[in-house]
Amino acid sequence: MRTLPVALSVFAYGMVYGLLTRQAGLTMTESALSSGLIFAGSSQFVALDMWSHPLPITALVFTTFVVNLRHVLMSASLTPWMRGLPSRTTLPLLFLLVDESWAMTYGAVSRDKSDLGFLLGSGLLLWAAWMGATITGRLAGAAIPDPGAFGLDFAFTAVFLSLLAGLWKGRGDIPPWVVAVVTALIVNHFLPGKWYIVAGGLAGSLTGLWGNHGDR
Repeated sequence: MRTLPVALSVFAYGMVYGLLTRQAGLTMTESALSSGLIFAGSSQFVALDMWSHPLPITALVFTTFVVNLRHVLMSASLTPWMRGLPSRTTLPLLFLLVDESWAMTYGAVSRDKSDLGFLLGSGLLLWAAWMGATITGRLAGAAIPDPGAFGLDFAFTAVFLSLLAGLWKGRGDIPPWVVAVVTALIVNHFLPGKWYIVAGGLAGSLTGLWGNHGDR
């Protein structure tokens, strides 16, 4: 139930993705497969932005790799709760690891209120919402030519703001968050592409790690 409000927001900006796949010329099958097999909203939006004919395959693969590098950091943060689990269990769970399911799972397990079963449940619900939204948006593309007119384009930002608020533990979170934001802005200014996502996440994580080590 805790994931349901987030799933509704995911459905909102998932519809935007579905709309954009129609505008990009993807078929219904291609749109559904892109969400069902990839299940990584940020990189999917980036890939659509680069979609052209002929396809820049090398650039697409490299950019998607960079955007999704943050998943390495997210999965690493769950390592303490994954120790001892067989790969046949962890690998399917990691497929369901997206920004929203990670944030909610990490918050739940770190407060000892749940285990990695939370990731399974929330991930499956978010996957279903993302798939349903993609198909709905693809079908409704002709009727909603401008997602921004309905505020659907802000749903993506709204979800991450609410997740950020849910992860807040106190003033100790301020330094890593500030470092992550400042680093991302600087890297975005000087480097092309999506390296700012990786740089901001890495800088914030290292700052948080350093702060926790200094408190011991």
